[in-house]
Amino acid sequence: MARIRLSALSPAASGVAGFSLGAAAILLLPGNLANALGLLSAGLGLAGAAALARRNGAREREQLLAAIGEVKVRLATNAIRVDSMAKRLDQMPMGEADAAPAKAMLHELTAEVGLLGDLLQQVATTLGEHDDQLSRIEGRLANPPPQQPARIAALVPERIEPRAPEPLIATRHDPAEAAQRRAAEERAALISEALAKGQVEVHLQPIVSLPQRRTRGYEALVRLRLDEKTLLLPSEFLTTVEERGFGPTLDALVLTRALAIARHLGSKPGELFVSCNFSAATWGSSRALAALSRILEKYHDHIGNLVIEVPQRVFRALEPSSLGLLGAMSANGVRFALDHVADLRFDPVSLHDRGVRFVKVSAALLLAEARGGKLADIAAGDIAVQLARGSIQLVAEEVEDDPMVADMLDLGIAFGQGVVFSPPRPVRPEVFAEPEAAPAPRPAVAMAPPVSAEVVEHPAMASPPEVKRVPFRDILRRATA
Repeated sequence: MARIRLSALSPAASGVAGFSLGAAAILLLPGNLANALGLLSAGLGLAGAAALARRNGAREREQLLAAIGEVKVRLATNAIRVDSMAKRLDQMPMGEADAAPAKAMLHELTAEVGLLGDLLQQVATTLGEHDDQLSRIEGRLANPPPQQPARIAALVPERIEPRAPEPLIATRHDPAEAAQRRAAEERAALISEALAKGQVEVHLQPIVSLPQRRTRGYEALVRLRLDEKTLLLPSEFLTTVEERGFGPTLDALVLTRALAIARHLGSKPGELFVSCNFSAATWGSSRALAALSRILEKYHDHIGNLVIEVPQRVFRALEPSSLGLLGAMSANGVRFALDHVADLRFDPVSLHDRGVRFVKVSAALLLAEARGGKLADIAAGDIAVQLARGSIQLVAEEVEDDPMVADMLDLGIAFGQGVVFSPPRPVRPEVFAEPEAAPAPRPAVAMAPPVSAEVVEHPAMASPPEVKRVPFRDILRRATA
């Protein structure tokens, strides 16, 4: 006969058994002893039911965590397999047009695997926090803090010692500090309200080719309009936006406007482009990047004129899921630019494989490197040539005057951006307007018969008299008569 495991029993079985024993004791035993044994049996049954429920819950939680761990291991294995498939695809002799759909699908798979891993990590973290809170509550219930009895002190007037008055500075806040705090809170509220209303403006600064100074693209610089006279720069509102969690919302607004500008540039001759930036909160969240990817898919016809700028520090610290999303964007035609560069050591092949087509470096940093800096392994004049071999253009930004332009030409840099070429300027409202639909062809109208011309105030002409035909024989008779 198989042994019965107590851990396999349902918690309700212990309660039912306790109540049954209690009822049997009350019925079979006489007197108060029966009542006591019945209550004791019922209490033991309830206690056993609670203990079994607690043990079953702990065992199920352990099984759940073990299953989550196993799924994470399988996801990591699948990610490695997808990566090996991508490497095999790169080694296959295929054209770029044939390999692009397969690469896009592999990048999307990598992104989905990363998102699933993030969700499983969030589930495991939530379960762990829940267990910690339960253990703390049970500890407080088991060992409640001792309650001290309230003491009633008898006041004796002659024994009360006079106390020196406390200084007012210790209890009062600084009026200037309180006013600054209140002004900061009001300003943060205004920024949040303006962002919620979508009062975001985009100014464009051209990126020109050197030495011709011909416009090759634009950078979209975001501004926030508080009222008719107040326009905030990014340094004045980005901190508040990121602290309040509005970074992805701002990025979605900027991306939508940049795509409208890209649509406008696509209708003009020349391969013009517009670049835009995302906040640090968006780059750190694969979910926010996935939402922006859906916006890009909606405007797929215009992403050929769009460039997304990624800070170098963020680009080097991207997680596998975010890298997969960037790869999917690149396979769909999105180009990237590396900006906020602090290290001039580049791998052009790796950058090109990840969709980077531009590297933006401040002109001051390039000049410092040319004068003996140690941020690159090669000479500053060879950096543009090294990147060009990987089909990546070096852009010198923050160019302030003409002597700096001459220095950039000496370093062989073919693109520049800065106030010496043009300051950021607002975009015309008609750029963001939706294109008008082509008018439908009008149905063919039947041509009316031409109206005969009439002479005004002229008597109608009499019709000529009808000619009466006479037989030739009658004419001969009349002639011979």
